[in-house]
Amino acid sequence: MVSEEKIVKDCISGKRYAFDLLYKKYAASMLGLCMRYCKNKAEAEDVLQEGFIKVFKNICKFRQDGSFEGWMKRIMVNTSINNYYANIKHNNKISIDENIENIFSDEDDNNIDVENGDISKGQMMELIQELPDGYRIVFNLYVFEDYSHKEIAEMINVSENTSKSQLSKARKSLRKKIIKIREEILVS
Repeated sequence: MVSEEKIVKDCISGKRYAFDLLYKKYAASMLGLCMRYCKNKAEAEDVLQEGFIKVFKNICKFRQDGSFEGWMKRIMVNTSINNYYANIKHNNKISIDENIENIFSDEDDNNIDVENGDISKGQMMELIQELPDGYRIVFNLYVFEDYSHKEIAEMINVSENTSKSQLSKARKSLRKKIIKIREEILVS
């Protein structure tokens, strides 16, 4: 088996087999990452392809001072966010900055309890994809990508308070949906 370092080096040298190996190694996990930011699988696949094109075009810029996978994830996240903004003007989506009335309490849950196994990873992914765009992007950046509210605010051009608010609203929305699923399970 060829090492990741050799694959990256061969990609930089333009060897086609290395591009294929790199794609095969990371496509599934990167698709999962893209799906967290996109409305559906088809959109996520488009973002994935665009992200891999950026990876291949810029692989010579990888400084090898961190993990290659981490470098690639950042490209995929940025490509996903760019896709969101490119599509927002075409889809009349709700802006991240738009103040959406919060019908839940203002307390900020620090976690979402899906530990007891009655919610599958697939169901959780669907629930995340159903979130309004602003909620979904901030939730993913904060929870899965470990960005701070300050970093998120700079990335998507909103205030830190907007980032915090969007995260809180996303968590409350997810919690409400999880409770509903659990209640349906108990009834059936």
